[in-house]
Parts: sequence; C-alpha cells; structure tokens
Amino acid sequence: MISFEYILLGVGVLLLVSILISKASGRLGVPALLLFLGVGMLAGSEGPGGIPFEDDYVAQSVGVVALVLILYAGGLETRWEDVRAVLGKAAALSTLGVFLTALTIGLLAAWVLGFSLLEGLLLGAIVSSTDAAAVFSVLRARSVGLRGEIRPLLEVESGSNDPMAVFLTVGLTGVLSDPDSSLLGLVPSFFQQMVVGALLGLGLGRATVVVINRIRLEYDGLYPVLSLALVVLTYSLAAALGGNGFLAVYLAGLVVGHNDFIHKQSLVRFHDGLAWLMQIAMFLVLGLLVFPSRLVPVFWAGLVLSLALMLVARPLGVFATLAFTRMGWREKAMVSWVGLRGAVPIILATFPLLAGLAQAETIFNLVFFIVLTSVLLQGTTLPWVARRLGVDAPLPPRRQYPLEFVQTSGFKNAKEMVEIPLEDDSPAAGRRVVDLRLPKEALILLVARGDEFVVPHGGTRLEAGDRLLVLADKQARAAVREIVGSIHRTVSGEGLSALRPSATGAAGGEVPNEEAGLPKPPAVEGGRHSRDDEGGQGA
Repeated sequence: MISFEYILLGVGVLLLVSILISKASGRLGVPALLLFLGVGMLAGSEGPGGIPFEDDYVAQSVGVVALVLILYAGGLETRWEDVRAVLGKAAALSTLGVFLTALTIGLLAAWVLGFSLLEGLLLGAIVSSTDAAAVFSVLRARSVGLRGEIRPLLEVESGSNDPMAVFLTVGLTGVLSDPDSSLLGLVPSFFQQMVVGALLGLGLGRATVVVINRIRLEYDGLYPVLSLALVVLTYSLAAALGGNGFLAVYLAGLVVGHNDFIHKQSLVRFHDGLAWLMQIAMFLVLGLLVFPSRLVPVFWAGLVLSLALMLVARPLGVFATLAFTRMGWREKAMVSWVGLRGAVPIILATFPLLAGLAQAETIFNLVFFIVLTSVLLQGTTLPWVARRLGVDAPLPPRRQYPLEFVQTSGFKNAKEMVEIPLEDDSPAAGRRVVDLRLPKEALILLVARGDEFVVPHGGTRLEAGDRLLVLADKQARAAVREIVGSIHRTVSGEGLSALRPSATGAAGGEVPNEEAGLPKPPAVEGGRHSRDDEGGQGA
C-alpha cells in the first residue's frame, strides 16, 4: 500500500514536470496536450515511472469534471461581440457537422475493421468533436492569427460540439448495451437534452450574475468558491433534469462572461487557472491509462481512420454544412484542417469500456492513436496551412499593463477595464482626446504606443496603432467603440480574459481588447514619466 504522502509527491512532480515541459510547446510547434499525454504515458505502467493505473471509472470521472470546468471557462472568456455573427454557422457545425463526421467514419470503420454498423458509428461519434484550444495554442506560439470569421467560428464550434459528441456516444453505447433499444429512440432524447440543457444554461447563467452581484460576501476569497459551486450546480441540475449538462455549462459561461459583475477579472482568472489545472490532470490521467504496447496492433487501421478523418470526414462535414454560406473555399478548407482532436475523444472512449462492449478495448486504442496522429500531423502543420491558404494574419502581441481593476459593489454601474486598438483607418487617429467627446463614464487610463505607456489627457493626440486602455461600463464601451469606428477584435482571441499579473512583478495583467478612443498624458516606461502634450483629459 503506497502512503498518501508518496501519492502527493507523485502528483506534485507530475504537475510540475507538465508545466515546465509545456514551455517547449511553442518552440516545437506541438500542442501542449501532446506533451501532457506524453508525460502521463512515461509515468505509466509501461514507462520509466511504472505507476500502475487501469481504472476506467476514475479516468472517466476526472475527465467529466475537467470537461465541465474547461467548457465553462471557455464560455466565460468568449466575447459575445466576436461570436454573435457566427452563431448560426457554429451551431450547424456542432450538430450536423458532427453527425456527418461520425457517419462517415462509422461507415468506413464498418468496412475496414469489420465492425457492425452501430460499433462503427460509435467509433465515429467518439472522434467527432474538436479541440480549438490546442489549435490556438500552436498558432499563438508561432504568432499566427486567422482572418475574418475563422477564429470566432472555431472558438464557438469547439465549445459547443462536445455536447453533441457526448450525446451520440452515450446514446449509441446504450443501444449496443440494450438489444431492446433502437436508434429511433435517440431522436426525442436528442431534442430533450439539447432544449433542456440550453434553457437551463441560459437561465442559470443569468441567475449566476444576479447571485454574485447581490450576495455581498464578507470575504473576497469566497467568491471563487461561490462561482465554482454554481458551475457544479448548473451541470448537475441540467443532467438530473434530463438535459445536456455540458451544453448547459458552456452556455452559462457564455452568458456570465457577457455580463458585468463584481470581481469579474479575478473570477475569470480563477476559472482560467482552474481550467489549466483540469486540462493537465485530465491529460496525465489519460496518459497513465493507455498502454503503448496495445497501440501497435491497431497501427495500420488507426492510420487509415485518422487520415480519413482529416482528409475526408471532417472536410465533408464542414463543406456540406457551410455549403450555403458566404464563406470562401479557403476559409472552409482551413476550418476543415483545424479539426484537431483533443482529450474529449479519449474520455468518451471510456464509456464503451465501462459498458463492457465487445469492441471497447479496440475502440479505445484506436481513438488514442487517432488523437495522437491528429495532434502530430494537423497540429504541427497549422501555421503552414494557414499561410498556404492565405488566411493567416499577424497576431498582435499580448501586452501586460502595470494596472489592475477590481470591480466591487461600490460602483453604480459595473465597469470593465478593456483594451481597444486604434486601427489605421480609424477617424480618431491624429485627433486629440478632448475632440472625441467621449462619454463621461469612459476613462482612458493608458495608451500603449510602441514599447511605451502614455498616461493620456485631453490634449493628447492619438496615433494609428495605439492601444487604448479604457475603464467604462458596458454602455459607455459601446459608445467609445462607435466613436473610434474601427472593427472590434480581441488581442489574443481569448475574449474578456482576466487581467493577469504583470511580468515585471507589479500588479497588472493582460487586458481584453476592445475599441475606444482616449487621451495621452505622461509616458510611463520603467517607472519614468514624460509629457508630450499639455492639457487634461476630458472636454
């Protein structure tokens, strides 16, 4: 019997090694998830670590909890302004696109592997969901952005296609386990799960904002606990009432992130850190669960299915689903190639194992092999494919500001500190802040110009390329964006991310990117201040 202290030691070492090795992700151009899986496999029974682990139930439980928290954090950091225009396309990809992908792989698996049609469809359902977080981590490491609607479309699709994959996997597993059940019985179940999950997610999301703003806790440290409790409640209540809990938590996160509430930055930061912890834990456990020697017998079959998924099934699902949209073939091709598989398929592969299906072991090993090849082949070629298709765009560097704003109950209207880029074609470029007639509820705190920070005032002239740090409520932010007149987009595509601590050690962080106009007073660099104009901020 291993003592608890040694278990904690092993957990600490694995987490630390995973965090340190993730720094190599950018240099190698490989998603961090592959490195996390590698650490788990090396620590497992057939690796140098020799940790015995073969508990499918524990692995599935860790995966479900991790997926709930990751989906909520993803919804929380998704900007409604960015994704509103692509919701229809994303919903179609998350349902019809996933179904077509699963159907294509299912038919191929039944033909190549000799599976029954239901077993083939089960395999297709398991590998039908995508992981955009892995994609964006690779692109960010290579300083590559995506043009137009591609990024927000992938962001929403990846967060909303997991519920469909989970539904198909659980439903098909149930049909295979119970000879008396039929595929037709899944149709009413689908509508029930999606409708109940969506309604509860939207409703409990609004309720979460109200509770956080009105509960007035005595200790600030309890707000993250409250937020976590509400996430767990949202998932479990939706699942208990016959809805899709994963859809509920994602939509709840989207609703909460769209609203202003006290301690917003700190809570977003908390959920971001928690999502990273869950992601590492999930990949480590799944890495421990797999036996590399069992992947060898499925090598050729797995390679055929993986290539078919990348080159046939995913493109077919994307092009068929988006056939009547205005997206060009280059954008559709990029969306097709970005169908990177992550940890969700491996989690879903544990459902047939726990159900004791005849082909469960083969399905699990195939899924693991498909995920590995998807990450290696698609993940490492993403920047090259984006450039070849002409859909890449420069990715603005993430700037850290020496400021942090904490929303408390003392403000009449909830305020947010956001970053707004001044585009080359903005009418605010070359004008003084005082001439912009900004709403009095909006305050420009800093202007980032090159490597300097400029503290603005009324006489400060704005220049194209400036990044404006604005403190304002939702209504004032909208007015500032209209005055600046540039097309809104986020700096790193992470939406209203929490302000993170400054790299210099001062309180500060990354600020969400929005559009706004502001003044420019003393420049601040390395603690020094300089004046470039005279006057005070405001009219």
